[in-house]
Amino acid sequence: MRDFRGLKVWDKSHRLTLAVYKATALFPREELYGLTGQIRRASASIPANIAEGCGRGGVPELAHFLQVAMGSATELEYHLLLARDLSLLEVSDYEELATETTEVKRMLTTLIKRLKPARY
Repeated sequence: MRDFRGLKVWDKSHRLTLAVYKATALFPREELYGLTGQIRRASASIPANIAEGCGRGGVPELAHFLQVAMGSATELEYHLLLARDLSLLEVSDYEELATETTEVKRMLTTLIKRLKPARY
């Protein structure tokens, strides 16, 4: 078991989630159970899956949950793009959040690759 708070990728994804919540607070009320909820769930799923993987028994489980976090990050990428194209998200906010999401994905990829040799 590892302390997820010590992982830079967890910290970065947690800060991304906080920024997503702030940006989506301005979305129309009718989107609360639509795109707002989807974006928030996808972003919160990233650090949550990193944390869950750290709480599991070993490296293979951690690697699995990091892959799940990667899927959530990719889902977030799309939902941010959709929000921008629907003019729910300012272009500057989109660019900042998209850049942060890409960075989280890069960090996840690096960590997954580091764990891979230990899985065999």
